[in-house]
Amino acid sequence: MTKAEIAAKVAEATGLDKKVASTAIDEVMKVVKESLVNGENVYLRGFGTFEVKQRASKTARNITAGTTIVIPARKVATFKPGKDFVEQMSK
Repeated sequence: MTKAEIAAKVAEATGLDKKVASTAIDEVMKVVKESLVNGENVYLRGFGTFEVKQRASKTARNITAGTTIVIPARKVATFKPGKDFVEQMSK
């Protein structure tokens, strides 16, 4: 499903114009991104949690070249679905 399809469904469900729904979705995604970049988790009750996790640095090998490189530590965004979401998916 694309963002345009989501906006169309939101517009249909709420009676909003598609452009307004699309703008609202863009703003929600912008707030979620900014929060994650700032190291804040985002909790959406009934849906799930977007979390920032720290990945440790690790050593990797390029088998074809026979070289070893170090992949630096980094932060990654993860999503953990909520209990209700998991139950609906398992039906």
